[in-house]
Amino acid sequence: MVWIPLTLCACGLLYSFRIGLWNIGVEGQVVAGAVASTAVLRFGVEGGAPSLMIVLAFAAGMLGGSVWAVLAGFLKTKGGVNEIFGGLGLNFVAQGITLWLIFGPWKRPGVGSMSGTELFPEYLWLPTLLSGRLSRSAGRHGAGPCGCRLGAQPYQVGACPQRGWEQCEGGVSPRREPEYLFYHAMGLAGGCAGLAGAFQVTGVYHRLIPVISSNYGYLALLVVMLANYRVWGSPWIAFFFACLNVGSIQLPIVLKLDSSLSGIIQGALVLTTLLVYGLRSAGLRRKARGEERPA
Repeated sequence: MVWIPLTLCACGLLYSFRIGLWNIGVEGQVVAGAVASTAVLRFGVEGGAPSLMIVLAFAAGMLGGSVWAVLAGFLKTKGGVNEIFGGLGLNFVAQGITLWLIFGPWKRPGVGSMSGTELFPEYLWLPTLLSGRLSRSAGRHGAGPCGCRLGAQPYQVGACPQRGWEQCEGGVSPRREPEYLFYHAMGLAGGCAGLAGAFQVTGVYHRLIPVISSNYGYLALLVVMLANYRVWGSPWIAFFFACLNVGSIQLPIVLKLDSSLSGIIQGALVLTTLLVYGLRSAGLRRKARGEERPA
């Protein structure tokens, strides 16, 4: 229940990072997907065909996340706003919309509460299989629907400032379709994040809550950095982080340790990895400068 949405967020980040885009707005894209899924399921409460409504909820989640991500791309291409700042700003906007819906139009009967909207009926929950959630078995083959070869030949937008774009990997020139490349990348990345948001609504909380993203968008950044932006390493690092998050709940009960220990372990891992990477990069630069000196 933690591994799948975290891996989906990492998939979106991997695709956008590998083509040179810093998609820091994954958190807001998860929330946008959750809001869109909740809107569809609210219609399913009164209507029939619960299986169809769940499928539509996932489709709406992917669409919501994609639209939210494309909006950040629009701010970059049309307004000149860096995708980092645009994504962070949209994170706060998505959170604000969620709170407005929970305490306003979608509030529980008679009262608005931080516990979220009213719980959906059980027939609108993600189905179970063999006494376990279907969502838990969905991760046996890796990264789910986004684990395919997205970005196998990355466009490398902005990765070749010193040479002609025809020499870049993939041979794509930003002078031909720069806006398409941004929208394509952000849309696919946002779709993965929105799918994680739909999973949170249908398979975990069964309602919309203020912290529906569970900070998976930010945690996925650490996962991708530890994986060194590699596809196949990310699901397993995400699984390790999921174990830390779930296990931290039991730390005060079983081992009499503070639950923040898991966060300390995660932070120490990331800082150590960045330190090793920085030292290795510095060593390679010194070696390159030594080879360039005339004999």
